This record gives sequence, structure tokens and C-alpha cells, in this order.
Amino acid sequence: MNIALIAHDAKKELMVQFCIAYCGILSRHTICATGTTGRMVAKATGLEIQKFLAGSQGGDQQIAAKIAFNEIDMLIFFRDPLNPKPHEPKDMNLLRLCDMHNIPVATNIATGEVLIHGLERGDLDWRDIVRA
Repeated sequence: MNIALIAHDAKKELMVQFCIAYCGILSRHTICATGTTGRMVAKATGLEIQKFLAGSQGGDQQIAAKIAFNEIDMLIFFRDPLNPKPHEPKDMNLLRLCDMHNIPVATNIATGEVLIHGLERGDLDWRDIVRA
């Protein structure tokens, strides 16, 4: 599976801790991430991560393009709901693309854990058929 990681600044450390906890599962998949998030996760876990630009420089849009071309199977996007971002319309576009292309998406640690456990059980294997 191709998994994309994005985290707002206030959630980057949570993403790192999440990836440390589930490193064994994530290591069996292809991971990409926005720049800063990807660097932090790779440094903490040793996972091989394709890093795009920082989110503020268009990394989230690079991931959106991969979603539009059905090249992402799951998005884990830890959002900061308390601090509105000037780029929030881009975030909504990203989530809309996931809805359009039936990409499972987690926006917080609770849904992230549900998706990662489903991934481990094989619940998301249907994505292999959709992508083929």
C-alpha cells in the first residue's frame, strides 16, 4: 500500500510518536510525506520515506496530485483543529479528493489507529484491486 503522511505543525510530534508505535506495520508499505513531517518521521523511525516539499511550499498539493492519479491508498493527516490555517482551503481540497477517489483518510490519532490496524488485518486489500 502507498501511504501518505501529513501533519500540521502542532501535530508533528504526535505523528512521529504514531509512526514509532506502528513502525513495524508501516515498514511493510511505501510511505510518502510532506517535507518536514517526512524528515522528522524518517529520523525517528529509520523508515524510508519519499519526501515532498513542505506543506506550506506545496507538498500537500504534490500528495493531492498523487491521490488524483490513484497513486495513494491511505492518507494519515493529523490536523490541528484549534488553530485555523491560511491554507485551510487546500486542506479541504485534499480531503475532497480522498472522498472522490475513495481513499481512506485519518485526521486524528483515533482514526489513524483504526486505519493502521485495518491495514495490518488486510481490511484495505481492496485498494490493490482498485489500483490495478
